[in-house]
Amino acid sequence: MFLPVLSGLIVSVDAFFIGLSLGLQKRCKFLYLAIINAFLLGLCVLGFLIAERLYEWIALDTDLIVGGAFITLGLWYILQYFLSGYVRRRRGDGGEETTSLKAIVLAGFVMSGEAMLITMGITFLFLPGSTFLIPLTVAFAHFGYAALSFFLARTKHVKRIPLVFSHVISGFALITYGMMTLFVEIGV
Repeated sequence: MFLPVLSGLIVSVDAFFIGLSLGLQKRCKFLYLAIINAFLLGLCVLGFLIAERLYEWIALDTDLIVGGAFITLGLWYILQYFLSGYVRRRRGDGGEETTSLKAIVLAGFVMSGEAMLITMGITFLFLPGSTFLIPLTVAFAHFGYAALSFFLARTKHVKRIPLVFSHVISGFALITYGMMTLFVEIGV
């Protein structure tokens, strides 16, 4: 029971950097983060229930699927940040961050979908011993990490950190967990 909870805490570290990036945006309020995480909790529970049903239908080894999914998600997160910055520079925005409510909602959907995938991945890894602690750990760890970094971002010291660091480190956290999953499967 300890390893699924530990996995949920480790993989949710990327929420720290998502909260940091939201906290650095002046337009984002803590209430938005709380609403995002309430939605995220619902998707984590849904992901847990779906994963239990899907597990019996999957012919491949789930460790390989989960590892590949996390690596892909991490790479997508990093590339998406750099590509969106490139598009802003090409449009003449100077590459500066422009925050709209639409961008905050989109970040919430991405964070919630990613948390659902994390929950499904951890559930796949630990089935048949998976418990309801998995979605709860992922959801509350996401909220805790994101809330902590959101408030840290409102301090004068953290505002000097370039936003690119939060996206790159968040992507690498997902890639690292995916690699750990693959290495456990390979037996390294």
